[in-house]
Amino acid sequence: MQLESLKMFVDVVETGSFSRAAQLNHVTQSAVSQQIRALENRYEQRLLSRSARQVTPTPAGERLFRGCKEILARFSEVEGEIREQATEVSGTCNVSCIYSVGLHELHTIQKELLRTHPKVNVRLNYRRSDQVYDDVILGAADLGLVAYPQPRAGVDLVPFREDKMALVLPPGHPLAGKGKIAMTAVTALPFIAFDREAPSRKGIDKLFRDKGLELNPTMEMDNVETIKRAVELGLGVSILPLPTVQREVAGGTLVTKLFNEPGFTRPIGILVRKGKYLSRASQAVLDSFKTSHSDE
Repeated sequence: MQLESLKMFVDVVETGSFSRAAQLNHVTQSAVSQQIRALENRYEQRLLSRSARQVTPTPAGERLFRGCKEILARFSEVEGEIREQATEVSGTCNVSCIYSVGLHELHTIQKELLRTHPKVNVRLNYRRSDQVYDDVILGAADLGLVAYPQPRAGVDLVPFREDKMALVLPPGHPLAGKGKIAMTAVTALPFIAFDREAPSRKGIDKLFRDKGLELNPTMEMDNVETIKRAVELGLGVSILPLPTVQREVAGGTLVTKLFNEPGFTRPIGILVRKGKYLSRASQAVLDSFKTSHSDE
């Protein structure tokens, strides 16, 4: 039995027509009929019901149809893998990521990818954390990047990095000239927090709860950029990942202070859909992420 025979059978079922299947396969209608007859002889039963209007599968034919679809789809994947091996790594990798990671943590990796794989294009889509999971599970993204990654059905988690977090202040703040800061000092300050459902907000709140402390935010915002602007304006202080404030610290518009207490890190994880075959372009991006993590 050849794959061409299986494809003709599938085309007959999907089009409901011997003549249309013949056109799709660039053969005569007689050739299609011979292939179908050979399949029916092989299984010693009818696979198709023929009427004046349409051809439909019998119960046995329906089962064979589903199996043939699986075989042909897998064969197509294998052919793609083999063809990729014979060519230079190229193509697009769609990455869904939270804003703070995509904007502040991937530029170095993107530069290295441009040097090692100039034909690989990384397409970043900035999304909320829950949307990143959905994109990966539904196949809209090849890879995802989230903070405080959580196990979820259908997703494999790969460690990316651990960001140090620090108290962020305007330069003229009374604590700006101090050394490390105690957590208790922050509870008395006007605090600008992430939205309640943001994983970073939940992680920070837990650190304080574990010490019997509580933050009382005066403002809640949905992204790191608006929080930084509010701190620069003197509206309060915040706790942010250090990579997200490097530019402002270098420019003198913000000051960061580390905490006396341990635990102020933000884990970043890579999401990959379970069982997903990654193209060589996507695998190259994933390998770059892993290399970046191991080099830290």
